[in-house]
Amino acid sequence: MFTPAAFAETDLRWLDLLLARDPFVTVLTLGADGLPEASRLPVLYRREGDRIELSGHWARPNPQARHSGAAKVLVNGPHGYVSASWYPDKEAASRVPTWNHAGAELTGQLHTFDDADGLSHLLEQLSDHFEARAGQAWRFERDHAPHQRMLRGIVGFRFQAQRAEITLKFSQNHPESNQLAVIDALDALADADNRELAQWMRRFRRGLAGDD
Repeated sequence: MFTPAAFAETDLRWLDLLLARDPFVTVLTLGADGLPEASRLPVLYRREGDRIELSGHWARPNPQARHSGAAKVLVNGPHGYVSASWYPDKEAASRVPTWNHAGAELTGQLHTFDDADGLSHLLEQLSDHFEARAGQAWRFERDHAPHQRMLRGIVGFRFQAQRAEITLKFSQNHPESNQLAVIDALDALADADNRELAQWMRRFRRGLAGDD
């Protein structure tokens, strides 16, 4: 992923925020024909210092379920159009429109597994985590026969990231007056996506230390 130096971020706490916001990621691998294969799926995220691990599962017929080895994972973030008309210095600096956005690309190794104990543990973790986010209480029960039959149709994976590239393009290459004008303009738009982008821009300007 090409990221201009002005927008490259190394603080992994931003990755924590991105995956807390949206754990529905894109997993990329190379197929047997040398062409890329992709799956979009939910993952569990764990980070201890610089050690990053994602876990999830594919449907067994998915060609990626037979892949172990090198892979990339794309993490989504807020994004939105920025009009050049919002900049106070638009005429003096000959400004042009752009697109502000945040996201991450993780490069690492995939390890697949399909043993009943491993899959049961994974599904317990997934159901507990995402049911809690939804305010519900459905659980995978490893002793329930219909739930056990589900295991035959999936293959689990763990992904260990070896490199994390985080992009935060929040107008930080502009004067402060432009940054504040963009935030105000996004806030004034009548949709949640643009207001969320404005919130992330404010958080970036404040710095993560300001959240403590």
